[in-house]
Amino acid sequence: MSTDNTTDASTETESKCGASEAQSASETESKAETETDTASKCGASKASSSTETTPDTSDDSASKCGASSSSSSSSSSSSSSCGASSSSDSSDEEEEVGSTVDDFDAEPGQLIAVGLGPGQPEGMTARARSALLDAEHIVGYTTYVDLLPDEITDGADDIYDTPMCGEVSRTEEAIDRALAGNDVAIIGSGDPNVYALAGLALEIIESKGATATMLDFDVVPGVPAAQSCAARVGAPLVNDTVSISLSDHLTDMPTIESRLHAAAKEGFTITIYNPWSRKRRDNYEKCCEILLEHRDPETPVGVVHAAGREDEQVEIVELGELPELGESDLVDMTTTLLVGNEDTYVWDDRMVTPRGYETKYDY
Repeated sequence: MSTDNTTDASTETESKCGASEAQSASETESKAETETDTASKCGASKASSSTETTPDTSDDSASKCGASSSSSSSSSSSSSSCGASSSSDSSDEEEEVGSTVDDFDAEPGQLIAVGLGPGQPEGMTARARSALLDAEHIVGYTTYVDLLPDEITDGADDIYDTPMCGEVSRTEEAIDRALAGNDVAIIGSGDPNVYALAGLALEIIESKGATATMLDFDVVPGVPAAQSCAARVGAPLVNDTVSISLSDHLTDMPTIESRLHAAAKEGFTITIYNPWSRKRRDNYEKCCEILLEHRDPETPVGVVHAAGREDEQVEIVELGELPELGESDLVDMTTTLLVGNEDTYVWDDRMVTPRGYETKYDY
C-alpha cells in the first residue's frame, strides 16, 4: 500500500526538516535541567543546555550519523539513531529544525527512495532488491521495515524506523545520513511517487541547501497499490483511471470532495486510497455519498484489504453496499477501493472494464 497510509493514528511530534531539538513542558520547569552532550559518530553535532548544573544527572545523547540536538532534564537519555527528531510533551505540532548541508563535513553518500510494492518479498522488483542489498543504511516506517526479507536487513549496517506520522522525521533522518557520507535507502510500500516520500525528500534536500545531484538521488519504482490490488479482482483499471486519497492529513476535505465529484461524474475508474481510520469515519461516508450521487448503486467495486499480507481479504461488491462496509473490519487504512465506471461489469468473479476493443474488432 502507499506510504500515505501512515498519516493518521499517532500523536508523534515530527521534524519538518533538519535534526531536531525537543523540549518538554516539564523540562522547562524542572530544576534538574542539566547539560547534555550530543555526540555524532558521523556528521555534525550540537550541544543544547538550559542551565549549568551538576553533571551527575546528565547522560549522553548519541547520534550515529547526522546533525542532531537534544535537551535532557533527567538521568534518562534522549537518543537519536541519526539526527532526526524526538518527541515533545508540550505540543503535538511539528517542530522547525535547522541542520543544513554546511553542518556536514563528510563527502555525501547516496540517497535512494525505494518502493517495496504490495508487501510480500516476491512482489518487490529485482531492482528494488538490488538497491536495498547495496544500501548501508535503510530508513522507513516500522511496518514496512518489518516486511523486508532477512537477507536485506541482515546485510545493512543500520536500520532506522519510526511509527505512524513520522514521515518528515524519518525522511530527514535518511537525508542526514546520506549527507554524513552513507549510502541510504528510504523505503515505502507501493511506489515512491504515489502518496509517498520521493517528493518530500527532494523538498527537504532543497531546504538544507543541498542538491539532488550532490546525493546522487534516485527513485526505484515499485508496484503501486492501485495496480497490485486491481490484479486481485481482475481487470478494473484498463481504461482511463484516477486515484484519490481520503486522508485529509495533508489535503483538506473540501478539496478531496471536489476531486471526487469531478472524477465520479466522468467515465473514470477510481482508486480510493486511505478510505477509513478511527479519526476519519465522516470522510468515508461522504465519499460513498458523492459516488452514489453520480454512479449507479450496482456499479462494481473491488475491495482489497491488506494486499499481499497475511490478513489479506478480497471482495467484489456493489457501490450501494459500500456505506455499510465502513463498519466492518474489511475497510481500514490498509484497504484500497477500486470503483468501476458505467461500463465495468463482473464476469466469473472478476471485474472487467472494457478498453474499447469491442467497438473496433470482432472477437
